[in-house]
Amino acid sequence: MQNDQFFPELEVLRDTFDRGITRDLGWRISQLHALQKFLIERQREIAVAVHHDFRKSAAETFLTETGYLRSEIRFALKHITSWMKPSRVSIPLIYQPSKASYFPEPYGVVLIIGAWNYPFNLCLAPLISSIAAGNCAVIKPSEHAPHSSALMAEGLSHYLDQSAIRVIEGGEQESRALLAERFGYIFFTGSRFVGREVMHAAARHLTPLTLELGGKCPCIVDESCDVRVAARRIVWAKFLNGGQTCLAPDYVLVHEKREAELLAFMREAITGFYGDDPRLSPDYPRIVNMEQFQRLEKLLAGSSVWSGGKSDPVERYIAPTILRGVTPASTVMQSEIFGPLLPVIAYGELSEALDIIRGVDEPLALYLFSSDTNVQDRVVRNSRSGGVCINDLLFQAAISRLPFGGLASSGFGAYHGKAGFDTFSYQRSVLCRSLYPDPGLRYPPYSWGKFMLLKRLVTFFQ
Repeated sequence: MQNDQFFPELEVLRDTFDRGITRDLGWRISQLHALQKFLIERQREIAVAVHHDFRKSAAETFLTETGYLRSEIRFALKHITSWMKPSRVSIPLIYQPSKASYFPEPYGVVLIIGAWNYPFNLCLAPLISSIAAGNCAVIKPSEHAPHSSALMAEGLSHYLDQSAIRVIEGGEQESRALLAERFGYIFFTGSRFVGREVMHAAARHLTPLTLELGGKCPCIVDESCDVRVAARRIVWAKFLNGGQTCLAPDYVLVHEKREAELLAFMREAITGFYGDDPRLSPDYPRIVNMEQFQRLEKLLAGSSVWSGGKSDPVERYIAPTILRGVTPASTVMQSEIFGPLLPVIAYGELSEALDIIRGVDEPLALYLFSSDTNVQDRVVRNSRSGGVCINDLLFQAAISRLPFGGLASSGFGAYHGKAGFDTFSYQRSVLCRSLYPDPGLRYPPYSWGKFMLLKRLVTFFQ
């Protein structure tokens, strides 16, 4: 069902696409440059908006939002011409004379629904891919990061082609109304619960889509690794953005011989990064809203705290917290934590750790710290996840040449770099044959001899 009275701008976008404006290479390049200009010129305002939403530092905002997006744009600008080139294919002799190729075509007007935890990154990274592929786009930022959403709506209107790209703000009502529209493609980042609703809405119009959903990402610490380095990297990745990162390690599985050492080094790293009282650190963010804060408080109340555990509802502050005495049956292990609580579970044999991982839905990422290549191979071979990072965390999502996406319950589809261009394109095949010769062998009636000859030709010359 169309809803153009509620979103009249959609007709403008559809008309722009129908007139072929966004298919032009020059338009795509100009819009990528304009988006880059927005990120550079409004960088300070972006940092302020994100600080208002999360109390996040300008440095962290640059690293996880604007800096990453600018590198994605540079990569797209460097490669977009080659991505757009048609691919020629060889033709079997039976279909000669002819020529054939396929080339990437944009879907049309696409819908990008972003998540609140990285409000600019998770809206604009898909937009970069969409622009590169030649689509018009509607961006729906999350209402849970209102300052970032408002700046995105106001700011982009001064930089991007408003006849092709629009930001529509609002809450659940606006999201549902948008999903009632027919789009060429839908790209959603968020929770599994909402992801199911998005997929159901897409099914009504048979709309292709990508879901980026997250999940409980495990981190294995093998006895062969440098535990101090592992501890520092785990603490950095887990408590970045106050733990509100879909790629963050959700729980740690450490070899029992290194558990005490890892715990001590993690506590040391927390103090080194955020001081004796992380509440006072300018580099430690807050929980996005009271609903999320109260959810995390309940998890905290039902867990055994080894380090941290302090909270303050007035500031929506929850300290970097390490949980011990956790089992796979614990409440904190039943769903994605998405906050600054880190369960640590000791294991004796690697098979135990792998069994725990297999007992949980497929995660967006799996992390392993190990200097043993046999252990590395075994973990990769005997696990399933959207991606794997060995001896570090998060950076598998920062490399433009690596597709980024989930698997099964952590989502499907991929983006970043060429994977994003391919996601927002479909491959259109073109076969051009000559009118002559036009032998009668293909046409009925089919005698026994003609049929036998056809069988031999089709079988032999494919």
